Amino acid sequence: MPQPDASRGASVRALCYAFGCLVLLEAMMLWLCSAVAAYYGEGDALCFLLTAAPCTAASLILLAYSGRRRGLPTRRDAYLVVGCTWILFTLVGMCPLLIGHYVTGVTDAFFEIMSGFTTTGFTILPHTDGLPHGILFWRSLTQWVGGLGIVFLTLALLPAQGSSGQRLYLSEATGVTHDKLFPKVSVMARTLWLVYVGITLAEVCLLMVGGVNMFDAVCHAFATTATGGFSTHDAGVMYWHSPFVEYVIAVFMLLSGINFTLYFLSLRGRLRQSWRDGELRWFLSSILVLTLFIALVLWRQTPMNFEEAFRKSLFQVATCHTSTGFASANYTLWPTYVQLLLLFAMLSGGCTGSTSGGIKCARLGVLWQAMRHQLRRLLHPHAECPVRMGLHMLSTSQVNGVLLFVITYLCIVFIATFVLLACGMGVVEAVSTTISSMGNVGVAMGTCGPDYSLATLPAVAKWTLSALMLLGRLEIFGLLLIVYRPTWKNGWTW
Repeated sequence: MPQPDASRGASVRALCYAFGCLVLLEAMMLWLCSAVAAYYGEGDALCFLLTAAPCTAASLILLAYSGRRRGLPTRRDAYLVVGCTWILFTLVGMCPLLIGHYVTGVTDAFFEIMSGFTTTGFTILPHTDGLPHGILFWRSLTQWVGGLGIVFLTLALLPAQGSSGQRLYLSEATGVTHDKLFPKVSVMARTLWLVYVGITLAEVCLLMVGGVNMFDAVCHAFATTATGGFSTHDAGVMYWHSPFVEYVIAVFMLLSGINFTLYFLSLRGRLRQSWRDGELRWFLSSILVLTLFIALVLWRQTPMNFEEAFRKSLFQVATCHTSTGFASANYTLWPTYVQLLLLFAMLSGGCTGSTSGGIKCARLGVLWQAMRHQLRRLLHPHAECPVRMGLHMLSTSQVNGVLLFVITYLCIVFIATFVLLACGMGVVEAVSTTISSMGNVGVAMGTCGPDYSLATLPAVAKWTLSALMLLGRLEIFGLLLIVYRPTWKNGWTW
């Protein structure tokens, strides 16, 4: 039965409160960027002011109408808020680019900001060196905020949402998630964001020690800890020609690809428990094997000495495995089988509870165990072969959920690749950009490599890649649920 009008009105006011808080967060981000632009005395300050002012007014109107009614009645409403928030943030966030004529149209502006908030790192801007500081800071800030999640940051900063906070958290962090550290989601959000900020500040300091100016250090630390990949220079990390900078960024990419709850446990003296995490071991083992193998290949087949080969290999494996998107070399000139290994790293991704994208190492670990246990059942049909994640034993439905996610993930990659091929892209470019966008990586092969721009892609291809970025960031099902017809067949009732 449909809800009464009073209950329906309460639901609408609860949605208005959630959207009001979220829009207020973006308004605060825009005001900050306007302050940065004003500090450097550049003309982009007006672009942010013209966007921040109506954004602030809209948030205050929504909050006033809501009457501080915070509780979202159903999980469906939470999924709606999360899905719409990422699209809304992108639509508002692209306004400074359009007002300042830094991009040629809506398609390019939407693609650029969606790439930022989803921490993908693809860009259609041909020359970032000539952009004003406010725009560069805005691009980096979108990645940093999107790293742990827009809604997750809102739960950390703004007043508690009651039971709806849990719903919003689970709706944004779908699939395999990290364990709750505290009973209240808001407390957990603040704790993880403190860890996030601490890692960011540590990288800023080390980059400045390496000779990077403060502005570039902050922007690159934002992009690294968020595993984003936006740079303030056309040459990216190669701008400094510094092994120290490359090592610092590579190490912090790896740190950002690890489950953030493990850092908190380590600080609480539970280092042994953190090290026993099966996903962490899978992640580090994959990094080590790929890095050493590619380093040996580069050492033997290129003019690089072993240190340089190891450094370039470590950096590129880290950027692909953690879905960051930086490049310290033109990897498209490396052997083809090495590029294939990098594609595998893109698909694998980092750890759950981190800022990285991809399928995630936890899911791959579950699939590996399920395959081994299936082989054991063939030998011993009556044997009990449970699949475990850490200390937790997974049910059959959970294992099937992981399998379904991976199958759906690969099906979407296949369909999107077909669309890009139909747009006239080459096979290498279509496959690599699809995997990269779905995994929020930001690097690709062929003519979509680091020495080329994506600005020349057809509009259909850009919208397809934008959709893939969002699907990958919300891990597919949270977004698909919004367009799933049975979700809305009974109006506001679940």
